[in-house]
Amino acid sequence: MRRFASRGDLDVALAERLARLVTADKATAIMLAGGTTPGPAYNLVAQQGLHASPALHVLYSDERYVPSTSDASNYRLSQPLLTALALPESQVLRVRTELTLEAAALDYEERLQGLLNAQVPVRLGILGLGADGHTASLFKAADLEAARGRLAIPLQRPDGRMAVSITPEWLAQVEDILFVVAGHDKKTAFAALAARDPKLTAWRAVEGCARVELWADSQAWPP
Repeated sequence: MRRFASRGDLDVALAERLARLVTADKATAIMLAGGTTPGPAYNLVAQQGLHASPALHVLYSDERYVPSTSDASNYRLSQPLLTALALPESQVLRVRTELTLEAAALDYEERLQGLLNAQVPVRLGILGLGADGHTASLFKAADLEAARGRLAIPLQRPDGRMAVSITPEWLAQVEDILFVVAGHDKKTAFAALAARDPKLTAWRAVEGCARVELWADSQAWPP
């Protein structure tokens, strides 16, 4: 667990972590999260003018079932970073929301499996944490049950949107899971995650992972 005095300090630290990985001289995949928390760090990396490793792959923890040009799209959120890194399209594993929902989930699962088959290590997986204790688009116990034996699944979110989400089985393939948490509304969920609360969806999603880090700004840090 790592506490940051301010949201700005958290953004800078995450940007530094990402910058080291995207320029690594070995095969590397990184999983990006959506939401408002990691976006500033993505932009900070984009502003550095880095040359991405030719063996870099980028994938996503989840995606709302919206057009890739939508403001609600996690893929669109990462566009400044992707543009700066100038990665080939084949090395960006986005959820193809132009397909039907079921087809998009199956397509994403096949591409994730392809990454594993090619033995490309997923060195970092960034996850957010909702105030309700969700992560990616895994909100409730039924979502975790539906995810058994799968790498990616289609889901209906509580906000009424459909989504495609990675699963605990996929997360277990990631070398280092990093929760990035900011804001006072996350205090209760962060405390439950740190305590490994078995009722918390986010903890249940990662309890099979080899390494899990929790980074939070001072507002999210429990008293």
